[in-house]
Amino acid sequence: MDHMTRVAVIGAGLGGLTVAGLLQRDGFAVTVFEQASEFWRIGAGIILGASTAKVLRRLGLEEALVQTGIRPDAFVSRDVATGTVLNDMPFDAAAEARFGGAFVNIHRADLHRLLLSRLAPRTVRFGHRLLGLDETGDGVRLSFADGLVAEADIVIGADGIRSVVREAILGHEPPRYVGKVAIRAVFPRARAPGVPMRDCTKWWGEDRHVLAYFMTERRDECYVMAAIPDDRWDADTPPAPGSRDTFLDAFPTAHPELRQLLMATENVSLLPICDRPRRDVWSSGRTVLMGDACHAVRPFMAAGGAMAIEDAAVLARAITTFDEPEQAFARYAAIRIPRVGDVQRISAENSWLRVPGETDWFFGYDPFAAPVDRAA
Repeated sequence: MDHMTRVAVIGAGLGGLTVAGLLQRDGFAVTVFEQASEFWRIGAGIILGASTAKVLRRLGLEEALVQTGIRPDAFVSRDVATGTVLNDMPFDAAAEARFGGAFVNIHRADLHRLLLSRLAPRTVRFGHRLLGLDETGDGVRLSFADGLVAEADIVIGADGIRSVVREAILGHEPPRYVGKVAIRAVFPRARAPGVPMRDCTKWWGEDRHVLAYFMTERRDECYVMAAIPDDRWDADTPPAPGSRDTFLDAFPTAHPELRQLLMATENVSLLPICDRPRRDVWSSGRTVLMGDACHAVRPFMAAGGAMAIEDAAVLARAITTFDEPEQAFARYAAIRIPRVGDVQRISAENSWLRVPGETDWFFGYDPFAAPVDRAA
């Protein structure tokens, strides 16, 4: 497609901002429509591997990513009750050289800020909630709740698990509650003085787990997320406040080090964990999906953000390469579906990195390596 192509990205999440930045870098006219009125420093942390560092490198953000977040020394797996170390995978210089990029933990809001810095002023239009879209033959007309009507040559649905763009392509299919609730907290490290804490540790129980990690090199802010079974929730249950007792009651036999850490939590929140059954229809006409809008995964592999950013790289390459949207979208889906399918399956199993295993396929992935051309 030529650089006169008007691209509308719906959703200013990690994937939406990344694809917007890559396409702008290649000269495309991009507008991002976001329903929120502005960005807030809310949410939680995110774990990124070498594949996402390769994408941020193309945007000139890899060094800023590393400086803003933290290079964890390792990913450690421990038994939730005994504390036994089940896996200790180092993320040292040798691992970075092997996989081709840095491993970084970072607050999502800080990553948003970095991605936004690579966009031209006024690229993101806040306060625009999409109501629907209609393909007009040579373009797409988008209608928003505030009365705005916009035109685009292609539309990228990066609007998350409750995607309006997805509904336009696949019809109404509500997210699927997976039977577990996430308990999350971000709190100062000073609340847990003397409590041992590695840069990134996952504590494994029989039907539940806790993930705890730092989000900056200062190691002054902790993020703790647990997943526990709960049949009282569903996909439409809104997030709710919790307390440290929510953590403690969920892990009554926790190892002393973990229990001390949970006792330090504050500003606790609960929300249902949802995904979607696999559907390999990712586009229709001039409209395409990416990230959670088309392949929402359970957060048990800490790979959802990475998949959206990888999607952005492959989709931007395809749009730049092909003359017709349908060709670009077909090639993008053909490259991404097998990998995302593996991630969806392993995330559902909740087995990733529990014990040592083969990891090159995941950490060594390069979204710029798969051939994106007419011959392929």
